[in-house]
Amino acid sequence: MFKAKYFFLLPALLTLVAIILFPLLFTVRVSFSSWDVYQAGLDYIGGKNYLRVFEDVRFWESFARLSLMSFISVTLQYVLGFALALAVWKQVRGGRTLRVIFLIPMMTTPVVMSVIWRTIFHESLGPANDLLGVIGIDAVPWLSSSTGAFVSVLIVEVWQWTPFMFLLLFAGLVSLPREPYLAAAIDGASAWKTFWQVTFPLMGPISIGAIIIRLIEASKIMDTVYVLTSGGPGTATETPSYYIYIRGLRDFQVGYSAALSLIYLVVMIVTLTLIAKFFTRLLNGKEVG
Repeated sequence: MFKAKYFFLLPALLTLVAIILFPLLFTVRVSFSSWDVYQAGLDYIGGKNYLRVFEDVRFWESFARLSLMSFISVTLQYVLGFALALAVWKQVRGGRTLRVIFLIPMMTTPVVMSVIWRTIFHESLGPANDLLGVIGIDAVPWLSSSTGAFVSVLIVEVWQWTPFMFLLLFAGLVSLPREPYLAAAIDGASAWKTFWQVTFPLMGPISIGAIIIRLIEASKIMDTVYVLTSGGPGTATETPSYYIYIRGLRDFQVGYSAALSLIYLVVMIVTLTLIAKFFTRLLNGKEVG
């Protein structure tokens, strides 16, 4: 017998279909077409767009660049976030004020934040090179050299998202049980030994969750690159998201950009799933040991 309570699920189900399922299915349909600015309509062309993706060196280079960028930025965010969380957890002077200050970068709109950092990194007028000049270091071509632009994006990413890592890790530290610390104190363990043998293992599950969340978000970096470097100089800071934007909304190769998007989605799902399984097995191995 059909139950009336299922009617209450319809609004959520229809919303899910409207904002997720339909766009996904439409993107799949578009990816098998030659839709671009020169040719209207969804003419079926088979898997030509997908074959083109696998031959697109620029796309795979952008993916490799994103992988390196994500690894470095998330690692720095984790280390700095953990250090800040430990400092506040240990109730340093002004800890409550520091909690609020640490969250300011995360609450800043990425586009506005990127504009501010673009001004800071200006080679002749920006305060970054002015400060370097005070200590006798020559001006750095922050946004006009490949290495400088890559480092600039990393700095902005770390500055903006370290507070997010801090927030998650601090919440984890607050929720840790006190008994292991009492046992470590009775055994006469030093602060360093207590951290590595008690705090760090207990923070394992929370650390893995925080890292995976940040890797997912880092894989979608677009606004920072768009405003700060526009993918340049050349393609030095171009990410897959930005490259898909160029193909779809600048070159108007809609069918090809749809194929790029789906390939990128599948690659990221597989990659992040493998990373999550690796960390989970590593954590379980430590627990068993």
